[in-house]
Amino acid sequence: MNWKKLDFYPVMGEALTEGNTLKMDFSPANSELTSVNLGNTQKFNDFVFDQLSNQNKKFGIGGYFEHRAIYQRSEVFVTQELDFRNIHLGVDIWAEAGTPVFAPFEGEVYSLQDNQGFGNYGGTIILQHEIGGESLYSLYGHLKRSDLTLWKVGDQVKFGDLLCHIGPFPENGDWPPHLHFQLMLDMLGNYGDFPGVCSQREMEKFRAICPDPNLMIRCPMI
Repeated sequence: MNWKKLDFYPVMGEALTEGNTLKMDFSPANSELTSVNLGNTQKFNDFVFDQLSNQNKKFGIGGYFEHRAIYQRSEVFVTQELDFRNIHLGVDIWAEAGTPVFAPFEGEVYSLQDNQGFGNYGGTIILQHEIGGESLYSLYGHLKRSDLTLWKVGDQVKFGDLLCHIGPFPENGDWPPHLHFQLMLDMLGNYGDFPGVCSQREMEKFRAICPDPNLMIRCPMI
């Protein structure tokens, strides 16, 4: 797939630039995380949005294949093999609840699902795109629950359509408001959901399946 020749609509409705976006670090290297009660969503929320406010930024961004320290907050990240999933497979775009999200490319609605539970995706939309004869799937997680009523499976989505909105906690899986945006070349039999985090043991498997979302977002800081 020749990404450079493709045009994509800005997922957040505007380009993510150094002027409006802050690169955020949720890896173990960020010592500030040790002082945050990550199990308390309001305190976690305050930590995220204080950073954006202090830097006068509208969006925060980061996370593709980042080793993260924040998943200890939920047992949803413990695998059946008792591995711990802490490698993030998508990009997170942190912004206020209600912020609109747009379709970056034409396609159709593959699935709509409310993945409930503390630490999960909450409202989730997955689109299927055909690009250069290949199928590509894009996942939008942590959405407003009501967005799932705006579409039906099989609906055609046009370039730049208003797709959904960032959801508030707790309905978004109980996270500080953000969009989890992820690309997949293969759904691996999944429907309505797809792993957004893997264990270190599975990194190469998922790296081959999940392209860098910044090929589509084109944010210069990541």
